Amino acid sequence: MADALLSVPVVASTRVPLSTYRLQFNGAFTFRDARAVVDYLHDLGISDCYASSYLMAVPGSPHGYDVADPTRLNPEIGTDEDYAAWVDALAAHDMGHVMDLVPNHMGIAKSANPWWLDVLENGASSRFARFFDIEWHPVKDELADKLLIPILGDQYGEALERQELTLTYRDGAFLVRCYDESLPIAPDTYGMILNGDLDLWLHGRHGHAADELLSILTAARNLPPRTTRDPEGVAVRVREKEIVKRRLAGLVEASADVRALVDASVRRMNGIAGQPRSFDALDQLLNAQSYRLAHWRVASEEINYRRFFDVNQLAALRMEDPAVFDEAHRFVFGLVARGAVTGLRIDHVDGLFNPADYLRRLQDVVRNGSGPFYVVVEKILGADEQLSPDWPVYGTTGYEFAATLNNLFVDRRNERAFDEIHRRFVRDRVSFDDLTYRSRKQILHETMSGDINSLGHQLNRFSERNRHFRDFTLYSLISTLKEVIASFPVYRTYVTGTDPISARDRRYIVEAVQRAKRRAQAVTGVVFDFVQKLLLKQTGATTADACEERERFIGKFQQITSPVAAKGIEDTAFYIHNRLISLNEVGSNPTQFGLEPALVHAWMSDRCERWPLALSTTSTHDTKRGEDVRARINVLSEMPGVWKALIARWRFVNRRLKVEVNATAAPDPNEEYLIYQMLVGAWPFETDDDTRARFADRIVAYTTKALREAKVHTSWLSPYEEYERAVESFVRAILDHRRPNAFLQSFEPFQARVAEAGICNGLAQLVVKITAPGVPDFYQGTELWDLNLVDPDNRRPVDYDARRKLLASLKERPECVRELVERRGDGRIKMFVMNRALAARASRRGVYEHGDYLPLQTSGSRRDHLFAFARRGDGAAAVTCVPRLVSALTSGTPPIGRAVWSDTRVQLPHDLSASAFRNVFTGATIAPETADGGRAIPAAALFDQFPVALLVPA
Repeated sequence: MADALLSVPVVASTRVPLSTYRLQFNGAFTFRDARAVVDYLHDLGISDCYASSYLMAVPGSPHGYDVADPTRLNPEIGTDEDYAAWVDALAAHDMGHVMDLVPNHMGIAKSANPWWLDVLENGASSRFARFFDIEWHPVKDELADKLLIPILGDQYGEALERQELTLTYRDGAFLVRCYDESLPIAPDTYGMILNGDLDLWLHGRHGHAADELLSILTAARNLPPRTTRDPEGVAVRVREKEIVKRRLAGLVEASADVRALVDASVRRMNGIAGQPRSFDALDQLLNAQSYRLAHWRVASEEINYRRFFDVNQLAALRMEDPAVFDEAHRFVFGLVARGAVTGLRIDHVDGLFNPADYLRRLQDVVRNGSGPFYVVVEKILGADEQLSPDWPVYGTTGYEFAATLNNLFVDRRNERAFDEIHRRFVRDRVSFDDLTYRSRKQILHETMSGDINSLGHQLNRFSERNRHFRDFTLYSLISTLKEVIASFPVYRTYVTGTDPISARDRRYIVEAVQRAKRRAQAVTGVVFDFVQKLLLKQTGATTADACEERERFIGKFQQITSPVAAKGIEDTAFYIHNRLISLNEVGSNPTQFGLEPALVHAWMSDRCERWPLALSTTSTHDTKRGEDVRARINVLSEMPGVWKALIARWRFVNRRLKVEVNATAAPDPNEEYLIYQMLVGAWPFETDDDTRARFADRIVAYTTKALREAKVHTSWLSPYEEYERAVESFVRAILDHRRPNAFLQSFEPFQARVAEAGICNGLAQLVVKITAPGVPDFYQGTELWDLNLVDPDNRRPVDYDARRKLLASLKERPECVRELVERRGDGRIKMFVMNRALAARASRRGVYEHGDYLPLQTSGSRRDHLFAFARRGDGAAAVTCVPRLVSALTSGTPPIGRAVWSDTRVQLPHDLSASAFRNVFTGATIAPETADGGRAIPAAALFDQFPVALLVPA
């Protein structure tokens, strides 16, 4: 690494962020761009930048999660000097940096991954073969000691004879090119390329060039085989194959005759279009490699390397191997040691073989004398699931926080009404539990059947070795595994070979098996019992080999349940179950329709006790919709009668815009219901022609993705483009304001009303996020209204110049509260609240990081519309008060003043002794009133000028 980067001072102690701000790095947002906004983020109130992965990724990566080389920075993002300048700028502002670490997988596309290319070239003998989770002896015998590479757009033979696979020579090595891939040819097969022309070429030729070429080919032929695992043989191959390449490169460079031979051989191998037999030699050469090229559709059934979910271009790593762990983290550990990185976010921790062991090893390296390093994990918790207290982390990235907070603004009293509205509109009564089961089964069948078949064969080998289990057929074992995985109540368990099984994991396994038994009564129960005993380590494994095999099976089983759940729930069911789509969010349970304040208080108190420094997020790069889109859609839960009448009207006036495709009207009722909700949530504040046109394009792109994720009429595997075009036509037609449009005439006034209440919800959740237990996390650009859709929409460029000017104007005119309320649609009011609340948090850091969480009771006629709590510690205190369920309080205006709040009050405990409080947003001093032997603050005083309140002692 460059000296400029090494100049960063060594980290002295553990740093816990006061707040984090997520930056998405790629070729369009670089280290230089990040450095340019450091002062702005500091002025905004951010303490730590939280960066997407910026290690060397596949060229053109928009997100960085396809790391191709973890030992260097991504040159598309900047140089070592650029990086050092950014880190220096952070340090100059006393800011830290949380890095997104991706330990589960690597990007292997575009031939950008040197470790993967080495495996392709050398097979199981590659020194990097142990790095990837490869099954070298898979179910299909033809794939023994080979990697299936599903990158072709057609059947292999068709692609070959269309010359989509072409041999080429470069710098002493032969490669086969396929689209944007350049795959290595094993040096021990170079003779297959040159031998066809060699005898004729040697005729009449003598001397050094001929002798050297024959010597090179002999050395190549005598390389240790690609199947060897012997360390000495591997070392010899690593050394000698490179010598072969260097010698060949030197000879080709020195001899025009040899160069001509190589060129002629390559031309002959590449065949002649229209002459199928001319491709036999290239076919034989490719068959001799340690990989097998195949049509991309083959992947779901025959792929023999573990992937990230079902993405063929992301190959999973064996991070449980200490050698893999050390090499994959060496560069990052260097950044931590020098203080460039002050915190780590662990991506997809559930994909690891043993997450607890990985996290302990990680902390063993990065922790320092003052305590554990700041580490949070991306982890989706199921209903009532708790993060393991044994993990050496500060908590999660905050999906469960977002879900809990979001539910505070959903009116649970109207759940039955929305059930009925949804059922009547879409004409479907399937429960969410049945839908998730069905969706997981679909994923197992369509995109992960190879994974489950491999696991089934592994289970079959185990059963064959025990006389009590050997009569189970392979089919029954695979069927049982599918049922148990599809019925799993959480994303995964954490059973290991050495530790006792926790009561929690035992309960989940038993529950999954019992659910599966009830659903699949045609499968004999004894097979389910066998699987349950195996997962609970109750089978009689008496030898070390048997115990190791059992541990390996359990580990692989646990690594499958998580991606099946993610793909089946987040990326399938969430796009079908559209009752109230603000609840269809990563880490959320759509069946939880709202939470009463008391339950939210209980959850916050528990978090304060267990994970007070976990991240508190409301938008991320993974969320299905922006935080303020959800805030608006939540408003619908307050008005079921109005919503029911409007969607019936909209369906009627838009019926003629539907197109029938293969006897199905597009969009179908469920998709139409989704579209109306998304329009309500994402509708822009600006309504000029350009904004409307861009919005239509965005909604079309979103809808197409939603249709494919749902996998009902079209999918990523089998796009039904005629149907997609019909839905696009519908969307564009209902959004066309250039013609008389009965839909827009009805929709826009209603949406404006919802947007007003959504503003209040958005500000309320913002204040709670900043002041509740946890470290508030902000996704890039969300300091203004966040009306983003799912990725890639939420990765659009952020206009920081405009934001910098807005922030400067707010600081120049701190008294502009009334103007902010009047012009609330421009987003400045959100930036103002964020800036002021973060400043209050910074000045009372001990209160928010270590203080108690104290629920405050509310009284009066509007008590259900008010949520309040105090944070208390280090001899200081602060009080948060926000409105909820506001649509009934006003008609299109902010819920401000005595006319709105009447006799509603926030009750203060006796030990909250401040005689007066100052509202950090308005500067107003508020004195508690004494009534009925207690102290209280009238809501009318709290919200006299502004829709949210944060009080500190005056």
